[in-house]
Amino acid sequence: MTTTAQKPPQAPTRRPRKDKASVLFDVPGPRAKRRNWLLTLLFSLVFLAVIGLLVWKLAQKHQLDGRLWKPYTDAEVWQNYVWHGLWNTLKATIVAAILALAFGVVFGLARLSDHRWVRVPAGAVVEFFRAIPVLIMMFFALAGPPIIADAFNRVISPVSGFEAVVAGLTLYNGSVLAEIIRAGINSVPKGQWEAGYSIGLRKGGVMLRILVPQAVTAMMPAIVSQLVVLLKDSALGYIIAYEDLLNSGFYQVKGKFGNLIPAAIVVTVVYVAMNMMLGYFANWLERRSRRNRRSSAKIVNAPPAAGMESGVPAA
Repeated sequence: MTTTAQKPPQAPTRRPRKDKASVLFDVPGPRAKRRNWLLTLLFSLVFLAVIGLLVWKLAQKHQLDGRLWKPYTDAEVWQNYVWHGLWNTLKATIVAAILALAFGVVFGLARLSDHRWVRVPAGAVVEFFRAIPVLIMMFFALAGPPIIADAFNRVISPVSGFEAVVAGLTLYNGSVLAEIIRAGINSVPKGQWEAGYSIGLRKGGVMLRILVPQAVTAMMPAIVSQLVVLLKDSALGYIIAYEDLLNSGFYQVKGKFGNLIPAAIVVTVVYVAMNMMLGYFANWLERRSRRNRRSSAKIVNAPPAAGMESGVPAA
């Protein structure tokens, strides 16, 4: 009689839990989940009640009457005001984003230079422009060059509103992007630097072939987040009479037709749609870059404002 060897009993495999404990809080239990659902439901009901009360009050004041929405049934209003302002906003945003990214790459890499005469001036430029409000830079870009030229008895052509908006957005957001790029490269473990040097690469080769490809994945969420900030900051252009979406699509329509609430709602919906599309594109781009590239760098957050304690690693 033959006996077959029995396999030792295997421990039951545990299915991985979807809810993992965070460093900030523990995984909620059944009672905590029920309490969270109840609080969420209560908050949603209160929020809907507040929105309903607001709509009712506006309707009582005739702020939502059909005559106030009638201008938006005219194609000329959309073409001459809304789409015209939207195009100017997108034009300034796209040009400023390209220039800000170029500014950020140049000064972010300059801050990582081994040469003090390059690193220190680059850091001074970045910190200077991060500390100035965007609107002040727009005002200076609009009025500063003619005043400076007049002081030297020179005459130059006036700066347009588009150029002033692009200059202000480029200098501020480019300085923030420079810090993001510096932090992204510094987030790559030191062993990656040493491995590159050990195979004979110089610093430029290590930077371009090893560090930057890994850092791009870590920097992507912060970069796109800053581009969303750039898009919203472009609305400050209406103060210097640039015909962006806020100026043309809201102030001019409100002034001509007297429909404050409908004009604000339409412009808000357009801004929200643009930011959501940019956010979805950012998520898609991040997922794709992580599938195609392995990175040991940690995700980089946007740096704090100038003058605050920075969490960006030192060069």
